[in-house]
Amino acid sequence: MPLPLWLITRTDIIPEAVIKGFVIAATGSGTGKTTITLAILAFLAEKGVKVAPFKVGPDFIDPGHHTAIAGRTSINLDSWMLSEQYNKKLFASGARGCDIAVVEGVMGLFDGIDGKSEHGSTAQMAKWLGLPVVLVVSAKGKARSAAAIVQGFENFDPDLKIAGVIFSRTGSLRHYEYLKTAVEASCKTKCLGFMPYNDDIVMPERHLGLVTSDELEIKKNMLSALSGMVRDHIDMDGLVSSLDPLEPADIAEKKKQDKDGPVIAVARDRAFCFYYPDNLEILENAGARIKLFSPLAGEGLPCDADGLYLGGGYPEVFAGQLSCRTDLFDKIRTKSREGMPIYAECGGFMFLCKSLCDADSDHRYPMTGCFDMHVRMSKRLRSLGYREITLAKDTVIGKKGAVLRGHEFHYSSLENPDADGVSDVYNVTGRKGQVLSLKGYQVHNTLGSYLHIHFGSNTECAEYFVENCRKFRTYRCHPKS
Repeated sequence: MPLPLWLITRTDIIPEAVIKGFVIAATGSGTGKTTITLAILAFLAEKGVKVAPFKVGPDFIDPGHHTAIAGRTSINLDSWMLSEQYNKKLFASGARGCDIAVVEGVMGLFDGIDGKSEHGSTAQMAKWLGLPVVLVVSAKGKARSAAAIVQGFENFDPDLKIAGVIFSRTGSLRHYEYLKTAVEASCKTKCLGFMPYNDDIVMPERHLGLVTSDELEIKKNMLSALSGMVRDHIDMDGLVSSLDPLEPADIAEKKKQDKDGPVIAVARDRAFCFYYPDNLEILENAGARIKLFSPLAGEGLPCDADGLYLGGGYPEVFAGQLSCRTDLFDKIRTKSREGMPIYAECGGFMFLCKSLCDADSDHRYPMTGCFDMHVRMSKRLRSLGYREITLAKDTVIGKKGAVLRGHEFHYSSLENPDADGVSDVYNVTGRKGQVLSLKGYQVHNTLGSYLHIHFGSNTECAEYFVENCRKFRTYRCHPKS
């Protein structure tokens, strides 16, 4: 007999190897998929269920909110940047010790890198992981036609299992009952419930998406509203009871941290919060010791730092505060000239440029100045998409010819991209192989770019970065040797 929902909170009854899971996917973007995911996470967390959250795709913001609600780090899965084997390893490691895994998809269920294959889609990831799909369908402006949509999705790929459908943006209980009758009359998919529109669970947005979890603390009343929506309108008991336990996976033990390894300082606060959790773990597995510090809070570069990693985020939102960190600017510039390995991406790269110009006021804020470049914010998206880079020269993260994959998404551009003294070290192509103009800039051992790379696409590059930090540590401790 399948286990009822309340039983999965009893970890003394369920062996650790027994775990269930499902993917929350949608017919397209903007259907309420993220809201429903957060609501389900809030409901399960409130019940005391150990939930492992995941996000398909290169998104940084949704996983932050997953983490805040579930109390466990949400991990990015990606079938373009990372191999099938690597994704399976990530999933197994992230789900270890939990009762249930909840995976939020990306875009529409079958949307991927082209119109001919499933490559890069949520559907592909669901099949790789052996998980059924909960399909989210917007009910806004729909009646019986909703059944045609559900039927089309359930028949499009016979190898994909759909565990049920949840309707978002329903007008009323009566509206949902109409939709349910239509689906039950012509589809095999089970209706699991609905989510009516509720002003209490609308989350604020800005140019890169939702406001990050670092800035927006989800209040108890919102969590209660999210959980209550699931309790009152979605059959979670029926969903979880219908899920088959996943096959136990062999998981490699995490390496013990090298107590004598080089220290990599990582900027981590509201301005610098876009990191793939796995990137930091890969660096640790390569022997690095990670030390977090907050430029926004006025914290200086750790005195024992042998390297620096500046991730993306929203430096433009906090440009006024950051521009006052002149002591930190001086320290980073000095370390850059001394040859400290410094790697920066997107927002972190902007922070290393000479200035940052606001899109609204044309005010120019001074930044670190490692790169003699000026950044200007725009009100429109400048670039978006998956990227593959081949290193054109030896760099701080790898030798010439090394290949990595990542993602680009930004609203700013460089006013002087051909500044003197800076080398372009990236050859870049898009997901379809087209040559792109994205550049990787290197001066001394400082490398910056608008690209967010995933070290899981080439772990040897993480090892190379750590080894460079180890060499700098030798120089730092014995400068005359």
